[in-house]
Amino acid sequence: MTLNTAPIVSVQLFDIDEIRRLAREQLLPLATSPGSAHGVNRVLVKGLADCGLLPCLFPSSLGGSGNLSGVDAVTLCRLREGLAYEMTEAESALALQGLGSYPILQSGSNALRERWIPEVAAGRAIAAFALSELESGSDAAALACVAVPDGSGFRLSGVKRWISNAPDADVYTVFARTGEAGPRGVTAFVVSGDSPGVSGKALDMVAPHAIGELELDGVFVERDDVLGDLGGGFKVAMRTLDLFRPSVGAFAVGMAEAALDRSIAYASQREAFGQPIREFQAISHRLADMATKIQAARLLVYCAAEAYNAQSPDVTKLSAMAKLFATEAAQEVVDCAVQIHGAAGLQRGHPIELAYREVRAPRIYEGTSEIQRTIIARQLFR
Repeated sequence: MTLNTAPIVSVQLFDIDEIRRLAREQLLPLATSPGSAHGVNRVLVKGLADCGLLPCLFPSSLGGSGNLSGVDAVTLCRLREGLAYEMTEAESALALQGLGSYPILQSGSNALRERWIPEVAAGRAIAAFALSELESGSDAAALACVAVPDGSGFRLSGVKRWISNAPDADVYTVFARTGEAGPRGVTAFVVSGDSPGVSGKALDMVAPHAIGELELDGVFVERDDVLGDLGGGFKVAMRTLDLFRPSVGAFAVGMAEAALDRSIAYASQREAFGQPIREFQAISHRLADMATKIQAARLLVYCAAEAYNAQSPDVTKLSAMAKLFATEAAQEVVDCAVQIHGAAGLQRGHPIELAYREVRAPRIYEGTSEIQRTIIARQLFR
């Protein structure tokens, strides 16, 4: 399928409606079958680059169209909210390119940035963020994957689980233990997907998502493939999550907004007892609560994004608040949407049924709601 690659407005002029339009007109035709399990959709990732959305995440000096650092939290949130409204598959594809490559952009050497960032920004290379393991998901410092010194570099061994874009990614940001137990013994590495000893398998989840297991069997990496300082990997991970947690909230807001609009339309045309069901107070009040929760979540998300851009000392707390509130609110909104749609909202393949499955995961990944509450409480007690 040929993608329309006519010039588009710059990222500074993108609004949510424009992002939705691009998703609807240029990206939706590149989607996989609705509700199907699938791996990485490379055609869609390339489409995100060709229509100008993916390059917004990266600096112009490295093949993107963003600001000098390429780290603009508000832009990231706007992109994720707009895409999630129309096409969650496109939203996830864009977000994962950023999540997997931002540690390289923020903490990598010039050589690493120049090798990988232009390829990721152009949609030619798929990136992945490999932090979670079977026994260390929320407790990110309790990693079992190890990196043992070997000549000019390290040998990485271990299994990563629930890694988005695994096992299909071309480049992984891998977190492994190089020292003592706890966060100070974790180091971040760049690992090429075609390195000897890299393997994996796809995992089948409740909602369609490119996710899998990554196995590292004595994978050699050079000392130059370390991101940041030796033992500084936990800081690399948390810095990335401070940026991406508000954008998970933006993703949730986009999904919830779509569910609300579909519910309003359905309640306006579905009749019971001789009138549209929106005329019943039980339905109209439910819709009012849904809209209020979405707006509150949106305000908190963009407050956290602005705090990140301003390098506020409160960014960790606000990022956790944004992810916590927005994902929990979205769950409630989509559940209400199912109730309003009745049996129609339970039919497999219906947009509300798919949203009901998709909205569950954001309350878990990049730190569960319980972990976000713990982070917030610790920040309050500083």
